[in-house]
Amino acid sequence: MSFHLKHRLTHRGLQTVALIILLVGSTAHASAARPQTTLTLEAQTPQHAQLRIDGAVDEHIIAPVLTAFQVANPHVRVVYRNFSTETLYRHYDHLPDQDSADLVISSAMSRQYALVNEGHAQPLGASISDHWPRDALWRNELVGLSFEPIVMVFRQDLLKDALPRSHEALLEYLTTHREALQDKVVTYNPAKSDTGFTFTAQDAQQSPGYWSLINALGGVHAVQLDSTRPMLEGLAAGRYVIGYNLIGSYAFQAARDNPALTVVVPEDYALVLQRLAFIPRSARHPNAARHFLAFYTSEAGQQVVATQAMLGALHPATRGPGSASALKMGFGGSLRPIHLSPGLMALVDPLKRQSVLSRWQREFTRNTPHPDDSIR
Repeated sequence: MSFHLKHRLTHRGLQTVALIILLVGSTAHASAARPQTTLTLEAQTPQHAQLRIDGAVDEHIIAPVLTAFQVANPHVRVVYRNFSTETLYRHYDHLPDQDSADLVISSAMSRQYALVNEGHAQPLGASISDHWPRDALWRNELVGLSFEPIVMVFRQDLLKDALPRSHEALLEYLTTHREALQDKVVTYNPAKSDTGFTFTAQDAQQSPGYWSLINALGGVHAVQLDSTRPMLEGLAAGRYVIGYNLIGSYAFQAARDNPALTVVVPEDYALVLQRLAFIPRSARHPNAARHFLAFYTSEAGQQVVATQAMLGALHPATRGPGSASALKMGFGGSLRPIHLSPGLMALVDPLKRQSVLSRWQREFTRNTPHPDDSIR
C-alpha cells in the first residue's frame, strides 16, 4: 500500500500515517486467522445449497451430526471450520462482516452472549423446536445446543488410594500426594482460554473454598492448557494422571475408546456447559443455518446428538446415556448449569476478568496450601 503525500508531514501527520499503517497491518493479521481443522461434506446433487459453520467444537464430536444432516439434505454442501474459542470471538468481534459463516457455535458462553448482545446476530426465526427448553434460548437470537458436565479424569492405574469424587476430596488428595503428583496434573489456563476462565469464575461462585483447590493445584505445579483435547491426549499417554475441569462430552468419548481413563462427575457439584449458537448478521446463507438448527433440535437430530456426539441432547423426548435427561437422572443433585442469562456479561467485564485472573494467579503461585480452608 502506498501513500501519495502532497504536503510536508508534520509530527502529528507522521503519527497519523503510522496509525493507519498499524491498523492496516492489524486488520491483515486478523483476517489471516486460519481454522485448526476443516471438514467438508460435498453435496450429492449438481444444484446445491451452501452451509458454512464456524465452531469451537472438535471435528470428531460434531461430525456425526453434520453427516446425519446431510444424509437428510443431500442437496446441501456443508463446510465446518474448527477454531479456538479465542480466535472465533476475535474474528466476529472485530471483523463481523468479513468471511462470515452462516452459524457460529462456541463453548465460550460469555463471549457468545456478548457478541449477540452487541448486535452481531440475526433472528433464529422458527427454526428451534417448540419442545426446546426455554432456558436454552435467549431473545430468539442465541440458542444453547448442549448439556455437558465439567468433570475430573483420572488414570486410576497410575494412582494410589481411592479416587477423589468431590472437590474437597480432590483438594485433600492433591495435598496428601503433593510430591508424587508434581507436573502430573492438568487443567485449563484461564488466562488463555475463555472456556477455562468461565469455569474458574463459576467455580469461585459455587464454593468459597475454591481458591484452596487452586492453591493445591499450584502446589503440584499443575500443567495449564487451553483446551480439553490435549489434556485427554496427555492423560492417555500417561504424562498426566489427573485432569481437572475437563469438558464431559470429550472425556466420555475418550474413556469409551480408552479404558485406562476414568471419568468422575463430582458428587458435591458439577458445572454444566452449554455450547451457544447464533446466526451472524452478515451470514450469506442464513436460511441454511435455520434449516440446520431445525434438524439439530428435532427428535431425529437429537437422537444423533445423544448416541454419537455425546453433547447432551436437550430435547425432552430424547433418552439414552448421551441425553440431558439421563445425565439429570444420574447426577441431578450435583449438576449446576451455567445459565444463559445477562449474568454472563459479568464474565466479559475487563475489571471483573482481571480481578478473577489476579486472584487465580496469586493462589496458584502460593507454594503452601491452606489445609484449614476446606471446600464447603
